[in-house]
Amino acid sequence: MLNMLISITASFFTTALMLRFVTDNSWIAMAASMLVFLASFILITRIVMKKVGNLMQSAQRDVLANRGDRAIKTLKDGFKLGNWQFYVKPQINSQIGSIHYLKREFSEALPYLEKGFVRNWVSMSMLGISYMKKNKTGKMHSTFEKTMTGNRKEPMVYALYAYCLEQIGERNKAIEVLKKGLKKTGDDERLTENIALLEGGKKMKMKGFGDAWYQFHLEKQGAIIKKQTKAMTGRRKQVLR
Repeated sequence: MLNMLISITASFFTTALMLRFVTDNSWIAMAASMLVFLASFILITRIVMKKVGNLMQSAQRDVLANRGDRAIKTLKDGFKLGNWQFYVKPQINSQIGSIHYLKREFSEALPYLEKGFVRNWVSMSMLGISYMKKNKTGKMHSTFEKTMTGNRKEPMVYALYAYCLEQIGERNKAIEVLKKGLKKTGDDERLTENIALLEGGKKMKMKGFGDAWYQFHLEKQGAIIKKQTKAMTGRRKQVLR
């Protein structure tokens, strides 16, 4: 990465200049060069990440305005920033993959999600779900296991994994995952409810996670349309009153 390369180069020249013009003590020269390395690395990191942040905000505004294609184009323009800083490209891949997934462009989403950032639990969960739908259970397991490791405090990760496990007939494993999530997240009520449902032989209920649940497209289209229609009807009644 260019950031690392520039910082190392600056550190090297600092050592050489210190020994040539300032001191013959190598320890002092090395200490100065280390400070220059850290200062350069931190400064460049802040500049690059600020640009990445602005890029993400711009793309988010486009997504909210239903301009998904424009958001994807904006994000792709940011790939060049990945040459400067570690983990930038995986973060951008996660965002692009998520937008394609939200648009139900699952084939287009998959290659980006596969190159995504493990700490982005939304995109990683979308990847795990994609593998489940393709009957690639091994990859589904490994993806969700990595996602749980990188996002230990996020209750929905455990719930989504358990939901997928229940869908492929691994109910006992689903209960085990939910119980693990309960310990990691501090007794989340939604996880507790779903443990009881599965142990009682019933299906999981995910509506407790709100609208975030619907972005994963695990609910049938008819159920989503019914929910949206009900919400619109409720709003009309409030207006009439």
